[in-house]
Amino acid sequence: MKAYLANGLFSLGDRLVNEQLAEAIRQAVPGIELYVPQENGAINDKSAYADSTSIAEADIEMLQQSDILIAVLDGVEIDSGVAAEIGAFSMLNRPIVGVFTDVRQQGRDNVKKIEALVADGMENQFVYRNLFVIGLIKRNGIITTSIEEAVKAVQEKVK
Repeated sequence: MKAYLANGLFSLGDRLVNEQLAEAIRQAVPGIELYVPQENGAINDKSAYADSTSIAEADIEMLQQSDILIAVLDGVEIDSGVAAEIGAFSMLNRPIVGVFTDVRQQGRDNVKKIEALVADGMENQFVYRNLFVIGLIKRNGIITTSIEEAVKAVQEKVK
């Protein structure tokens, strides 16, 4: 089983999430070949040089070889590279596990929050994600709300 982990990789927070998620998946799914772009020094050593074409070709090759995509959806918006990877991978009709841990998902049953949103769209207590990207994930996959849930989803897809 080959898998691809998509997330931003430039901030400390993103790199730490990638490390935690990759470690959890590797421990839970023995033998999985998990590609994590930040571990590919040939294209992501920022003291070196890799042009846009070499980055695209390296990542597309790994996406094409993967059986599953694990995509982190956190941040102010879905990382543009992650959204592109989701789009490219969705064309392969293979499963995608989205990982969305934003705490604003909580309280969806809170009537006051819903009434406030209806009364004034600027009082949005919730979070928005691009519906096209979410739809691509849902076509063949699932969106999880924690690292643990994501690991379970990957384990289920491996069976």
